[in-house]
Amino acid sequence: MSGFVEKPEPVQVPGLLHLHTGKVRDLYQNAAGHLVMVASDRTSVYDWVLPTEIPDKGRILTQLSLWWFDQLADLVPNHVISTDVPDGAPADWAGRTMICTPLRMIPVECVARGYLAGSSLTEYAQHRTACGVTLPEGLVDGSQLPAPIFTPATKAEVGDHDENISYEEVTHQIGAETAALLRQTTLAVYSRGRDIARDRGILLADTKFEFGFDNERLVIADEVLTPDCSRFWPADQWEPGRPQPSFDKQFVRDWLTSPATGWDRSGEHPPPALPAEIVERSRAKYIEVYERLTDTTWS
Repeated sequence: MSGFVEKPEPVQVPGLLHLHTGKVRDLYQNAAGHLVMVASDRTSVYDWVLPTEIPDKGRILTQLSLWWFDQLADLVPNHVISTDVPDGAPADWAGRTMICTPLRMIPVECVARGYLAGSSLTEYAQHRTACGVTLPEGLVDGSQLPAPIFTPATKAEVGDHDENISYEEVTHQIGAETAALLRQTTLAVYSRGRDIARDRGILLADTKFEFGFDNERLVIADEVLTPDCSRFWPADQWEPGRPQPSFDKQFVRDWLTSPATGWDRSGEHPPPALPAEIVERSRAKYIEVYERLTDTTWS
C-alpha cells in the first residue's frame, strides 16, 4: 500500500485546466496549450507522499532546475518557455512555476550512476551487475564505478515503484535509435553535472532524467539534478564501505525507518508526519546544496 497520505485538492485558477496532481508537481494547461508546472513543498519517500511539507522546497527545486538548465543548454535543450506566474494564480506560485512546451514524453526514467548505492547496490550484491550491466568484483557501498553507467527504469504512477529495466528492454520499447540517443544524452548530462558538482565539493552519486520529443528534437523536461532526483554526497565525507551522508531525501528515509518512528515500511499503514526538527533539518539540507551548487545565497 502506498500513495498520498492526504491527497490535496488542486488549486483552481481561471484560464488553467488542471491535468494532474503528482508526487511533488501540479500540472495545468493554459489557453495557449502550454504546460504549467507548479512545484509544491510535498515530499515523496518510499512511494508515499508524506503529510508534512518542507517549506520552500518547491521553490528550491524549481530555481535549482532552472540554474542547471542554463549549465546544460549546449548539451540538450529544455522545455521551459517562461517562469511568469499566470494571471489569477496564487502569489505563492511565484518562484515555483514553469510554463513549458508540451512534449511527447518518453516512457522511461533515464538513470545515470557513477557510484554504487541504492537499488544498484542490492543487485550488485546478488549478481555483480546493475540493471544487467556487469561490474567488477570488490565494490562496496559508495564505491565509485569505473565509468558512469546508464540504468533505465520504468515510470511509475503515484504510489507505485519505479522498476529497473535492461537496456535491451528499452530498445524493445522505444527502438534502438531512440534508446541509443537517450543513453548518450543521459551520460553526457550526468558527466557535466558530476564535474560541476565536484568542483563545489559535492559528489553526484546518481540521478534520473526525463526526456521528451518536441517534434523530432530531444528535450530534457521536468526537474534536473535536484536533491529530489539525485543522490548528492559531501565529497569531504565520502568513505566507501558504509552509507554516505547526503543532501537528498535519504535523510528523511533514514528517520522514517528508524526505531524512533515505529513505522513498518512493508506494512499497510501510512508513514507518520515529520516532526518539526526533521522538517527544519531537511529544509536546511535543500538550501545548503542549492547554495553550494549555484554559489548564491538562498533568499
